[in-house]
Order: sequence, then structure tokens, then C-alpha cells
Amino acid sequence: MAADRLELPPVRLLPEEELARLALAVPLLDRAVRLARWCAPHVTVDAMGELTAQDVPRAVRELGLEEQPDGAADAAQAWGVAVDAGLVDLDIEDSDEDEDEAGAGGVALDEPAGRAVPGEALGRLDAGGPREVLEVWLAALDTALAEAATPDLDGLLEELGPDGEVDLGTLDWDPEEEAEFLDGALANLYLFTAMEDSGGDTKDAVPLPVLSASLVVPEDVEEPSDALLEDVTEVMVRLDEHFRLLTTIGLLEYQPLDEALIEEAESEDDGPAEGAAVFPEEIGPEEVSRYGLVRLTPLGVYGVRARMADAGMHAPAAGDLAGEPAAVLLEALFQYPDQIARREADAWLGNRKPYDAARELLEAARGEDRNAPGRRLVAQQTLSLLGDEAEPALREVLADRQLGGLARVWLTEREAADVPAPDEDMIFWLTVDTIAAQLDADDDPELLRELVTDLVARHDGFFTAAWRVDHPATADVLEAMGRIHPDKRLAKEARKAAFKARSAGTAAP
Repeated sequence: MAADRLELPPVRLLPEEELARLALAVPLLDRAVRLARWCAPHVTVDAMGELTAQDVPRAVRELGLEEQPDGAADAAQAWGVAVDAGLVDLDIEDSDEDEDEAGAGGVALDEPAGRAVPGEALGRLDAGGPREVLEVWLAALDTALAEAATPDLDGLLEELGPDGEVDLGTLDWDPEEEAEFLDGALANLYLFTAMEDSGGDTKDAVPLPVLSASLVVPEDVEEPSDALLEDVTEVMVRLDEHFRLLTTIGLLEYQPLDEALIEEAESEDDGPAEGAAVFPEEIGPEEVSRYGLVRLTPLGVYGVRARMADAGMHAPAAGDLAGEPAAVLLEALFQYPDQIARREADAWLGNRKPYDAARELLEAARGEDRNAPGRRLVAQQTLSLLGDEAEPALREVLADRQLGGLARVWLTEREAADVPAPDEDMIFWLTVDTIAAQLDADDDPELLRELVTDLVARHDGFFTAAWRVDHPATADVLEAMGRIHPDKRLAKEARKAAFKARSAGTAAP
């Protein structure tokens, strides 16, 4: 994939057995497998590994495509997938014929130059398990994606030079750029799928304008300009061409862009407009389907995730954290949406006894590094899922400066007996730690403003005491409170307290 490392929530994948069944039912792979079996013991191919003219009709009949207007093209596509996925092996003779007699490749096109036989991948497909089936499907997916990113053959033939080569400089197309563009679109579609938390089977397809805008409109732009809307339109048209070609590989479900919309846009203002937008700034729910709808299939989620992993990107699957240490769990869950974090926490706790889980979580929550407040916040949320069996572990840390506050919260919420009251230092330390975690999360500014306002209101002279708190984030928290607090006088006190805290930290030995 051509995108940077993404911070993605995990997706739920179907079992490999079910994914393999889906893969075998994919039209394009099914045709490729049938042609691989059909070519036994062998069929002749030309110098490019394509079926010769005499065998193309046979292949079309084998696939039952005689009545289809694109039957020959569909058979050729399936043959290409069979070759690229290793379902068919080629044995093409080397030729030293003069290129002037035989063409640029040394062998006349469409003349028999070798043979094709069932390949090793077909044997693995027949004898192997779900993993082998999925590996073949992934190879077929690579071929389909490469083909989708390739311009129309007729357009290429028009650009052939006198030497039979295509001058890419004359085309408004760059193969690497187009492949990267398609990868980026699939990565964003995967992100939409992951954020919906629907296990890779999204109930609501993504409107094509929304996906297109995610590729070109900066996040901080609230009102796209006409130029940006034109860019979105261009991306929509490009994606529409690609997605139409990818439905047969089982990667996605796609309701195409209504071509009449483009015609309508071009007819406005007495003629076609270069780069004219084909959609209004606001689209009603009853019209959205005309602009294209797309979603990854469960098999598509598996495929895009596999490509991300091959590219070194971090694309977790649900349940991946269940066997990880608590420190890894806490760091990961801090980035996840609440529902997904709860699901992953439940899976992690399910592998451990409550007391052992609580002790491991508390130990991992310690620290004075930048991420420590976030770890403690997630630890507190995860500990809340445990029952009374975990109580002894929480009592063990009541005297701990970093953990004693959250332990008291846990015990108090369960109305446990004999919970010692925290001293003022612990209360203020926990307050700073909690705000530091919320600032790092940065997901609900209004909620944070309410939290800060409430804390200051409940403690007379809050800032007089807060700047003395021995916490690494004290100064940063007070500065943030100065920006957030709606009362100008109290905001000024917060900024003064932050200055004191930072000066005290500088002067400390």
C-alpha cells in the first residue's frame, strides 16, 4: 500500500474457513480455476503467454460466456489471473528470430510460442486448506488491482509509437501514481469500515463523494471551494472506473456513479465545463445512491488488511491483543473508540483470572513518561470490568502515589468497606493525572472544558495548591486549563500557576 502508517482500530475478520469459501465463489477466481483445469494436459500460448486465437473461443465456451458481449475479454482476464496467480504455468520457447521479421518481441504475436499447463498453485488449492485458498485469492487480487490501475487497452494502442512502444510521457497516466491512488482509496475505505465497528461487513455503504473527499479535502476545511469540489469530482470519476472493474474479484460491493449526472453537469451553462463538479454541496438521502455507493466485502477487509500488513503498516484484527502483555494492551486501547476498546478489553480479561489481570494492569499503569496518564486512564476503565475477585489486587496499591487514587475510585464504586480516605496530595495528583490523560486523548473539547470547570469550582484555591503537585505534567495541565477555562479571571490564575510550576521544576535539583 502507498500510504503512511495508519493508527487504525481493529476489524473483526471472518474465520479463515468462511473467507476461503467466499474466495472460491468469487467470479473471477472461479473462472481462473476452471481455465486452469481446462488447460490440462496443456494448451498452446503465444509469446506473451496469452491464449492463441484458436483457443480463445474454446475458453469462452468452457466458461459459458458465449452469449456475453464481453465474453472473450472476460475469458482473457480470467486467463491472466490464472497465470499471475500460479494456477497455470507457462513454458514459452526462447526465440532468436530477427525482430524485423517477427516484431519488437522477436516472435509474431498470436503465433504459438509455447504451452501452458496446470500450475503448482492449482495443486495447492486442491490439496491445501483455507490458508492456501486465501493465498491464491490474494495473488488474484494483486492482478485485478494492477489491471484496474491500467488505462484502457484501446487508448494505449492509439499511443503506440513507430517502434511499437508506448511513450508514457504522452499519456495523462503514470502507472505508479495510479496504483498509489487506488491503494490510498482502499486504505480510506478500510478506515471507514474499521471505524463503523461492524466486523468488516458494513451495514451502510460509503457514498462515493465522501470517499473521494477524504482523499483530496484537508480535514480542517469546513466549506470546500469550487476548485476543491472539482477535484472531488475528478476523483469520483477515476474511482468509478476502478471500482467497476473490482467487483468480480470479490473485493467490494459497488453501486456505480450514475453517468447521467456527468451529462447533466456538462450540459449546464450551455456546454461542458472543464472539471465541472457533478454533485451539489449538499445531497439528499434519496439522491445519494445516484452518486455511487461502495463498501468492502468481508473478503475485501481481509484482502486490504493483508496488503497493509505486507507493506509494513499496522492494521490490527479483533482479538490480536488478547495474548499481549498489559502494557501493550493499555497503549493500544488508548487510541481506540470506546466500543472497540471495551470489546478488546473483554477479550484480554477473558484469558486471565481477575486477580492476576488486575495486578498486571496496575503494574503496567505505573510510570512518569508522557503516555503514563493515558495508560492509567485505560487501566481504570479496564479494571471497571472486573468483579469482586480483583479487590485484593486494588487494596495492595492503596498507598501507591500513582495508583492509590484510582484504586480508591474502584473500591468506592463497589461500596467496599474500610476504604481509607485519600489525602489532599493524592487527590490533586490524581486530578492532574486525569486531565493530562484527557488532554492527550483530545477527543471531546467540550467535555474537557466541563471537567476543568467543575474541578476548579469544587476546590477553593485550586490553583494555589495545584502548581505544587509533583507530577511531570503539572505545568502542561495548568497551561491547558488556562486556555480552556471559560472564566477569564480563573484562566489567568491557571496561567500564573503554570508559570510557578514550570519555574519550580526548573529550579529543582
